[in-house]
Amino acid sequence: MRFLLLILPFLFFGKALGDDAIPASLTGAKGDPQRGRAIVANRQVGLCLLCHSGPFPEERFQGNLAPDLRSAARLTEGELRLRLVDPARANPQTIMPAYYRTEGLTRVAPSLRGKSILTAEQIEDVVAYLVTLK
Repeated sequence: MRFLLLILPFLFFGKALGDDAIPASLTGAKGDPQRGRAIVANRQVGLCLLCHSGPFPEERFQGNLAPDLRSAARLTEGELRLRLVDPARANPQTIMPAYYRTEGLTRVAPSLRGKSILTAEQIEDVVAYLVTLK
């Protein structure tokens, strides 16, 4: 039983809890960078531009609370994936929401409990876009 508890995080995330990346795609496939850009820029879907700024000249009023996305590719795909899925694992003090985690969250509206902000495919699309920003 103890062995199962030790290996379970590896099976779910591809690495043990506490590591700084989720190396494997959530869908088993690469995402689409064009769809990812659309998600990041969309204020009703990704909501990224509320806090981040980036290479979106068509979008006014970009955020300045979080890092500029132009440097996102300094992180690996796995590091980016972790920051989208559960950013508190990389930075416990973050104000960024968990876009894919659904358990152990606080202050979630009853109608949204158990639902992720983005789907696994959308996470992979955003990752595919962010790694293009060099």
